[in-house]
Amino acid sequence: MYKVALNFEDDVTRFITTLPMETVADAAYRSGINVPLDCRDGACGTCKCHCESGSYEMDGYIEDALSDREAEQGYVLTCRMIPESDCVVTVPASSEVCVRSQKADVHARLTEINRLSDSTLSFTVSGDQVRAMHFLPGQYVNVQVPGTDHWRAYSFSSMVNQADESVSFLIRVVPEGLMSTYMTEKASVGDSITLRGPFGSFYLREVKRPVLMLAGGTGLAPFLAMLESIQQDGSAYPIHLIFGVTHDVDLVELDKLKAFAGAIDNFTFGVCVASDESSWPQKGYVTDHIEPGHLNDGDVDIYLCGPPPMVEAVSSFVQERGSQPASLYYEKFTTSK
Repeated sequence: MYKVALNFEDDVTRFITTLPMETVADAAYRSGINVPLDCRDGACGTCKCHCESGSYEMDGYIEDALSDREAEQGYVLTCRMIPESDCVVTVPASSEVCVRSQKADVHARLTEINRLSDSTLSFTVSGDQVRAMHFLPGQYVNVQVPGTDHWRAYSFSSMVNQADESVSFLIRVVPEGLMSTYMTEKASVGDSITLRGPFGSFYLREVKRPVLMLAGGTGLAPFLAMLESIQQDGSAYPIHLIFGVTHDVDLVELDKLKAFAGAIDNFTFGVCVASDESSWPQKGYVTDHIEPGHLNDGDVDIYLCGPPPMVEAVSSFVQERGSQPASLYYEKFTTSK
């Protein structure tokens, strides 16, 4: 049995004790603490934390969830981490978010489906239980594919609209994907939709310095919710978003970004397309459009959401520039069928 100190980002420390061959995530749950967690199989990376001291065993995970470089730097997946000594683990979330509570399913009805492009669609759900939902801008829920036992994780692309009790999501259309097939071929307004959550440590913190947001594809979704929240509260600091996609067809929700730019005094954004065949004027990847001013000599909070290669590319870019940001929050996502 080993003691593990969990240090949360709001400077709160909680101590747990692990049983023989018990993971840190399981021990935390047993102790009434929900560290950020989803798959429990070392596949999603949601439970990634940093081990400041101590020894441990960790295997049975995939590189998309935790790269070799991250493992060498002491990052761990708490769902696979089995302590072999007392440990100190930094959790990238507040202690309040990690208080264990029963996450009841939210039953809603499908009220809108918008095919934004050949590659992307949005959907909206409404209902009394939706109005009562509490989540942080940037978090996600698991959505049950109607008619199946399968669930898919989607970030909120809006905050709850109290007027019509609705909330929206942005998803990529995947050929033969369960949710994609349902939404494009079977769904009807009024269908029942079940949500479970919220989950995730990728959420907007208090804006205390300039912010750089980097979105890849449908990784734009959590930033739309973040910007909606910022529009309500305002910001004294500059916020810049770079939205990168692979093909022109992936360019969606630009009107919303323009509206945010008009409504939030300090918000600006840029858009780039990676494909050489693109007709969009700004080509390349998001890293091609990060300017020194965006990094602000390290006095910047970076939020990053996209596929694993993009997250790795941005992490390498920041390290190579030698300008370590005050904070780097990121969420990797992979496309599921």
